[in-house]
Amino acid sequence: MHQTCTKQVIRWNQSKPTSVEDELVVEEPLEIRVGEQSLIVVMRTPGHDFELAAGFLYTESLIKSVDDIEIIAYCDDANEKTNGHGKGLETMQNIVNVRLIEELDIEEQQGWQRNFHANASCGLCGKMTIESVKHQVNPLDSVFHLNQTVFYKLNDRLRASQSVFEKTGGLHAAGLFDENGELLIVREDIGRHNAVDKVIGQALLAEMLPLDKHILMVSGRASFEIVQKALFARIPIVVAVSAASTLAVDLAEEGNLTLIGFMRGERMAVYSHPERILSV
Repeated sequence: MHQTCTKQVIRWNQSKPTSVEDELVVEEPLEIRVGEQSLIVVMRTPGHDFELAAGFLYTESLIKSVDDIEIIAYCDDANEKTNGHGKGLETMQNIVNVRLIEELDIEEQQGWQRNFHANASCGLCGKMTIESVKHQVNPLDSVFHLNQTVFYKLNDRLRASQSVFEKTGGLHAAGLFDENGELLIVREDIGRHNAVDKVIGQALLAEMLPLDKHILMVSGRASFEIVQKALFARIPIVVAVSAASTLAVDLAEEGNLTLIGFMRGERMAVYSHPERILSV
């Protein structure tokens, strides 16, 4: 599966047009099935699809731990193997099936709407109402503290690891850092919440949860959904390159999570629980 492809474009420099090849980020649908039952279709950048599926199920409270998962695999349904146009393998790689240890009845999951289409930049994904999004997640009890200088390292380290962004300029990134500011996991995707799910999914599959001594950084803005996902993974600090939304700040306050925005160079705006940040 390719994350980029080349297209011919016309670039203008003042009054002069020039035809050039430009590298674009790939956006394709991924259908996530649970026990062969269709759950959701998300628009994503191909790659790390199993992590995306695992992270999505975990941060949507459909599974409780990695022990709930028996196997994750691309669809091997005979009906999906060919469509008469030689695109069978491509189709199969856009369908992931998660087999759980215990069968999940999606119809009984409160607030879920099956076969919901989620575009790459949306929030709230398959939820039917705002209220159903507000899962009952206990506030963090982390006493995790960090020196301010640790935060000033994060942006450069995340940016340096964004290989596909370097080629296309069209992807978001999410990075998981340890308490020393070392980058442990980085994932890129056309959707910022997909990138977060891929990071948390990898941590889940690697049995790293809870992440109560880690930092999550995202390359764009901080939304309600990103804060919610961090709370599920028990991440006490979320850092964004851009601004935070009002709902994100409210949820961070309620959840005892430190939310930081406008993290650029040695500047940042702390929206909630600043007590975790120690000055030199």
